[in-house]
Amino acid sequence: MGTKCEKEPGSLLWIFVMVGNIVRGMGETPIMPLGISYLEDFAKAENSPFYIGCLHTATVIGPFLGFLLGSFCAELFVDLGSVDAEDISITPTDARWVGAWWLGILICASLNLLAGIPFWFLPKSLVKEGETNEPEETSKKSIVLLQENDKNEAKQTICEIAKDFIPFLKALFHNPVYMLFICITVLQFSAFNGMISFMPKYLEQQFGKSASDAIFLIGVYNLPVICVGYFFGGLLMKKFKINIYQAANIAFWVSLLEYLLYFAAYWTVCDTSPVAGLTVSYEGIQQVSYAENTLLADCNRDCDCPLKIWDPVCGNNGITYVSPCLAGCNVSRGTGKNMVFANCTCVAASGFSSQNVSAILGQCDGEENCDKMLHYFLILSLVCSFIFSLAAMPGYMVLIRSLKPEEKSFGVGIHGLASRLFAGIPSPIYFGALIDTTCLKWGTTTCGGEGACRMYDIVTYRWLYLGVPAIIRGVSYIPSALILLILKKKLKSESKVLLNAPVEMQDKEQEALQ
Repeated sequence: MGTKCEKEPGSLLWIFVMVGNIVRGMGETPIMPLGISYLEDFAKAENSPFYIGCLHTATVIGPFLGFLLGSFCAELFVDLGSVDAEDISITPTDARWVGAWWLGILICASLNLLAGIPFWFLPKSLVKEGETNEPEETSKKSIVLLQENDKNEAKQTICEIAKDFIPFLKALFHNPVYMLFICITVLQFSAFNGMISFMPKYLEQQFGKSASDAIFLIGVYNLPVICVGYFFGGLLMKKFKINIYQAANIAFWVSLLEYLLYFAAYWTVCDTSPVAGLTVSYEGIQQVSYAENTLLADCNRDCDCPLKIWDPVCGNNGITYVSPCLAGCNVSRGTGKNMVFANCTCVAASGFSSQNVSAILGQCDGEENCDKMLHYFLILSLVCSFIFSLAAMPGYMVLIRSLKPEEKSFGVGIHGLASRLFAGIPSPIYFGALIDTTCLKWGTTTCGGEGACRMYDIVTYRWLYLGVPAIIRGVSYIPSALILLILKKKLKSESKVLLNAPVEMQDKEQEALQ
């Protein structure tokens, strides 16, 4: 047993997950940063926001289907096919339940391979939208020129590419709107990524839902309205031909409205069932404890119960006990999920007057208003998701229009890299570390080490889960306000130039602003 325990922490399976994510990131690059630049280059200025909105809408449909698939997989036990379902004594609502997470990866990987095939047939270049095709002779000449350009590009050395890289990077760093937008993205994405990563766990702990139900509810309530918001955001940009300053104003004020609505989530409170020795004493008195010795009481002190085991049972007094032993139960009947424990001395010690002092497997249900509060929380998240997604497309167009045509691919790529490097990677780490500080009861590994958290102090959890994103997002409105000021000054200076310019020049400048 000792040798086995020494080998467990040294598992190298995480390398497969890391390599898989690296390969996935390489596959995403041509589609998002380069694909957006591709659309922007070949679409009319007034149409590109709508097309990019459609592209972002499609990127949300994928996670929506993924959440539904994840919900289905989470209902299945991790050892699918190798363990008889009747032998499993825990339910999906139990903190020890592990769903068949690997099944979704296999299905999605197969679909990704099929979806990548059409990209092989895209042309290298397109005719600019709204322009007519050139005569046949001219097009032949352009083909020859394109082939010559391709040959010249192929001859470029790494040094020559590096020479272009540094000036482009320098130009981006000297673009105040672009750099401030990256700051906003990092802050907003940090808050969003942390929240969405731990939202299933929040619904589990706060409202007593299983992982499968939590994933399903998030997918159904949040993602479809984000699709609608992206679509209408792009459509409004196209219909009203909104310029960069107007887009920045829309993004700022609509996002601020959603931010203020977000604070209503603090009122969607639901207290889970009390747990003896953790949230209440064995006499039923309110407490919050992080010490193992509080799990012992006069009613179970002579039972010689292990304190590190998490095998919760629900007493018919409405209190959850960490294990049947700690509930003082002497008799059990039935098997599997239908097991019932009787003669529980700790249930009787709580002042429960009934002669039948028994307990069943699993935690007790929370308060009666939990389902109602869950619906309020989900409806609020639906409204906030829709409003925020309406602001996303005008905000993204501020990024695109702040770049010169030759900088777009590189600028969007750097923006994507910064958001993943400074927000996508660290935010789940520090969110997880903060949430772990609220743990009341840790699980135990087969080797006796500390495992996953089985129960949290839900009040502190709620304040951290909702409060940290609120602070991060609040800070993001400082660079947002600075962008508005910069664009307002720029618009005023360009308007003065237009007043003294010829009519033809005015028309061209107005098109450029849009």
